[in-house]
Amino acid sequence: MITVHHLNHSRSQRVLWLLEELGLPYEITHYQRDPTTRLAPPSVKAVHPLGKSPVLVDDGATIAETGAIVEYLVEKSGGRLRPEAGTPDRRRWTYWMHFAEGSLMTQLIVDLMLMMLPARAPAPLQEPVKSAADAMRQAYAAPNLTTMFDFVEAELAARPWFAGEDFSAADVMMSFPLEAGGARARAFEGRPKIAAFVECIHARPAYVEALARGGPYAYAT
Repeated sequence: MITVHHLNHSRSQRVLWLLEELGLPYEITHYQRDPTTRLAPPSVKAVHPLGKSPVLVDDGATIAETGAIVEYLVEKSGGRLRPEAGTPDRRRWTYWMHFAEGSLMTQLIVDLMLMMLPARAPAPLQEPVKSAADAMRQAYAAPNLTTMFDFVEAELAARPWFAGEDFSAADVMMSFPLEAGGARARAFEGRPKIAAFVECIHARPAYVEALARGGPYAYAT
């Protein structure tokens, strides 16, 4: 039986959704974020040394990193939700599978860290730290995110799903950064294709079922 070590309000919601889309049976071990640090509890380190979620355990194998988990599950299902090898759709699929975490989430994390930095500074330094962090956001994070979101919008204007005409695991991978981008970085503003994509995935029966099983997830509204 597949076990997903699942953290509330996290990337691991995508893994539950993919399992529902693929119709693979699974069970969940739930973890709650620390209310102060917002990090996973130390108990996750008993599953994987980095102590981060998601982690998937199946037939004695322990797999971390969402992208690696998604590829493992696609293989386990016989290649479902993956375009045929050697096609333009497959090349797009591979690109978006890596872009989701390697490019877009990296910039979103930089932006989030800059937003959080002032509150974590000593009280006498909070104002100057805020000024510096805001300047860095405007000079670096915001322009990069604008470029990336505009790029995504143009791609979704050209085809209904990230890999082509059909829904695929690449859409699952892209869901979290676009949900987070809409909530925290104005990804939906002036970008109707991104907003429509997120609305569409939220309506999928497998997504709804994964929410029911996974518990609290801030980006589902």
